[in-house]
Amino acid sequence: MTKGILGRKIGMTQVFAENGNLIPVTVVEAAANVVLQKKTVESDGYVAVQVGFDDKREKLANKPEKGHVSKANTTPKRFLREFRGDDLAGYEVGQEVKVDIFAAGDVVDVTGISKGKGFQGVIKRHGQSRGPMAHGSRYHRRPGSMGPVAPNRVFKGKLLPGRMGGEQVTVQNLEIIKVDVERNLLLIKGNVPGPRKGLLKVKGAVKA
Repeated sequence: MTKGILGRKIGMTQVFAENGNLIPVTVVEAAANVVLQKKTVESDGYVAVQVGFDDKREKLANKPEKGHVSKANTTPKRFLREFRGDDLAGYEVGQEVKVDIFAAGDVVDVTGISKGKGFQGVIKRHGQSRGPMAHGSRYHRRPGSMGPVAPNRVFKGKLLPGRMGGEQVTVQNLEIIKVDVERNLLLIKGNVPGPRKGLLKVKGAVKA
């Protein structure tokens, strides 16, 4: 199976490598994940494991949620995600998945929800160029031509202002610098999507 774990972004810091290089890292807290379900070709049409992360109060869970997690003898979880793969022999319902499935030097893909930036114009949102900034230009940060005159409408896909951020983003091929098993922490080189305390899905890189 593709190695994977769910965690929460704590923030960024920096560590020194043995050769003295300074490495910026994102700290991800990945407390024990619990395997809630095994999906098979016979029952579901594909092979995957569903894991849950971050306990929530019983009061906040409905009956279907409680019944689902009771099969794994665990408490209701705030976040449920699936990891696909071919080899599920090593995973059983109710088993805990910890950060020690990764080691320093592993390459991973990290998925999260990017920071919301509100309503933005085309320059910030799509990287378009601005017009001349001279006084006579009267065209500075506007979206540009709406297209040909003939169809009398704006074509789908036209890059225009709108709400930016708050989308699912995956950053690929990030290196794990350190695994702290005692404190359930992963130190991942570079930046990852989302705000502090945001949910992250960390899995083995598909293109490494």
